[in-house]
Amino acid sequence: MMPELHPFAKFIAILGRGKTLSRSLTLEEADEAMGMIIDGIALPEQLGAFLMLQRFQEETPEEVAGFVKAIKSRLDLPAEKPQVDIDWSSYAGKRRQLPWFVLSALLLSQNGVRVFMHGTEGHTPGRVYTRETLEALGYPVTETLEEAAQALDARNFAYVPLEGLSPKMRDLIELRPIFGLRTPVHTISRMINPFDAPTMLQGIFHRGFLETHTHAGKYLGQPNMAVFRGEGGEIERRANKPTDVQILRDGDISMERWPRLTADPRQPVDEEMDVQRLAALWRGEIEDEYGQASVTGTLAIALKLLGKADSIEDADKLAVTMWQSRDTAYFAKVA
Repeated sequence: MMPELHPFAKFIAILGRGKTLSRSLTLEEADEAMGMIIDGIALPEQLGAFLMLQRFQEETPEEVAGFVKAIKSRLDLPAEKPQVDIDWSSYAGKRRQLPWFVLSALLLSQNGVRVFMHGTEGHTPGRVYTRETLEALGYPVTETLEEAAQALDARNFAYVPLEGLSPKMRDLIELRPIFGLRTPVHTISRMINPFDAPTMLQGIFHRGFLETHTHAGKYLGQPNMAVFRGEGGEIERRANKPTDVQILRDGDISMERWPRLTADPRQPVDEEMDVQRLAALWRGEIEDEYGQASVTGTLAIALKLLGKADSIEDADKLAVTMWQSRDTAYFAKVA
């Protein structure tokens, strides 16, 4: 007598029937499958097979949207959801240059834009992550979405680690050293947008994920979104190269090319990666042409996406003006 199939087995069968019979999951199937994973119904053996089959086939926009829907429906949200202007994910970490984008996000918050940032750390050795950067700068990190809502009201900025959104997703990301491969969890986590911010930024490393993120955003009904190949895979404009930015606005997708900002097309490599240099640049104690251009260049993309500038040129100019007008004592205030 054949034993009854486990309810999660059908999703492995869909992905793993072979070259001619396998297919991707529909959005609805992906929603159901991720729900079983988060709820602990899927067995460890099934989880490993599922994630590696997904890795082999590469996640589709429909699958990403379905996975995200399942995660969002299970978030522990505060009773009163805070108003957020921009959702900013940070999951890659930096190894060649400091995370200059942190200053871009904080400068937005200093100018009244409410920024919610979420991310993770430690999955790849030798990288500098956002949480440790904020903590080194004396900036408070919140552990839950409830605490994040309070921080947004107090400072227009909050950062929550992935375990504060979904402990299960954090567990899944930490499987990378075991598999030796990236899993779809890295793509999915970036798209969670727990507070439903109308504007979302996404940084990618591999160009193939440009379409995945943009079209997943369309399936999720994201009103306003920009995706580009950022430095190290983070949401950071590469100052020494032109940057192609794919825009999703009210269901329509378009592409913009942003110019390089430094005279030298070569990217300098930071051998020390001392995050205190971020605060030093902010306070005007050091000069760093590449770092400053990265800060203002990233800020410019956000400003245009937010509708605060009508053109790329105007956005770049406004970003420089905001940088020049920054409160240089800002870090002393939040420490």
